[in-house]
Amino acid sequence: MDFNMKKLASDAGIFFTRAVQFTEEKFGQAEKTELDAHFENLLSRADSTKNWTEKILRQTEVLLQPNPSARVEEFLYEKLDRKVPSRVTNGELLAQYMAEAASELGPTTPYGKTLTKVAEAEKRLGAAERDFIHTASINFLTPLRNFLEGDWKTISKERRLLQNRRLDLDACKARLKKAKAAEAKATLWNDEVDKAEQELRVAQTEFDRQAEVTRLLLEGISSTHVNHLRCLHEFVESQTTYYAQCYRHMLDLQKQLGSSQGAIFPGTFVGTTEPASPPLSSTSPTTAAATMPVGPSVAGLAPPGEAALCLEEVAPPASGTRKARVLYDYEAADSSELALLADELITVYSLPGMDPDWLIGERGNKKGKVPVTYLELLS
Repeated sequence: MDFNMKKLASDAGIFFTRAVQFTEEKFGQAEKTELDAHFENLLSRADSTKNWTEKILRQTEVLLQPNPSARVEEFLYEKLDRKVPSRVTNGELLAQYMAEAASELGPTTPYGKTLTKVAEAEKRLGAAERDFIHTASINFLTPLRNFLEGDWKTISKERRLLQNRRLDLDACKARLKKAKAAEAKATLWNDEVDKAEQELRVAQTEFDRQAEVTRLLLEGISSTHVNHLRCLHEFVESQTTYYAQCYRHMLDLQKQLGSSQGAIFPGTFVGTTEPASPPLSSTSPTTAAATMPVGPSVAGLAPPGEAALCLEEVAPPASGTRKARVLYDYEAADSSELALLADELITVYSLPGMDPDWLIGERGNKKGKVPVTYLELLS
């Protein structure tokens, strides 16, 4: 019991001494041991890494799960070390509603058939989103969390120890200074000077040892950057795969709707008035993200088995024409196609029997097929 009481009293005394030293430093009444410039740079870089990692982590969580209530629920499950229950994505829920609507409104009607087709596409989009969220969480979010909850906590602990060692060192310096000042007035302080010098040597040794430990941890931030760089590449790969899947699903849906729309509303345009994304290559997600491939490889002006129409004889349909803005440069593959330059305006229209991925484009006296995905149809 006496030992514990003495230890508590000693700890309280050390804490009080540090508090006094810290307060006097803040008011400029005590000297402070400064760290070297390299050490300060390591501290600054570590703080920046921690702050930006937190921001990137939080915003990525918002990207993957926009619902704040769902994020809180997932956080609680992780803290309780329990498996997060599977949750239906928004796309899958929309697909379910559309399928039920088609069943009730009439699956054989044009509207019901279209609802069914869109529901199937939305279901595939939802499944792709689920895979993307799962992959991004494992390959990107988990390493960031591990850094903040593991490495950074260790660094913070050692930095606090270093701060305490510095306060102890500066307090010893202050005591030695006072002892020497008293010694100049009376010879009775010789023992106090020796004691203060001994305490200073011990404090300096402990400070130097802790500074080295902290320095090594801070220099390890470079390895953290390398690890986060690898995780970032994996995140981009998974996101590229996700968007490539979405594009393929929507392109398939567009083709299905184009053929059915032409049967219901002859002469109408196929596609959307919103800007289209550039076509993705069919090789790999990485290639798709890095290159701008050519448009659809097969497109005919006439149904299979019939002779192709002569472009010079093609005339705009009675339903009229529309203006379109070119989104990307396009090099004509043959004489039946029209080369395009980004941002130029052309006149476009569709003809019966055309591939829904293509339109007839006119620019001055030039005419030819143009890919829909390279155009923004204007109202």
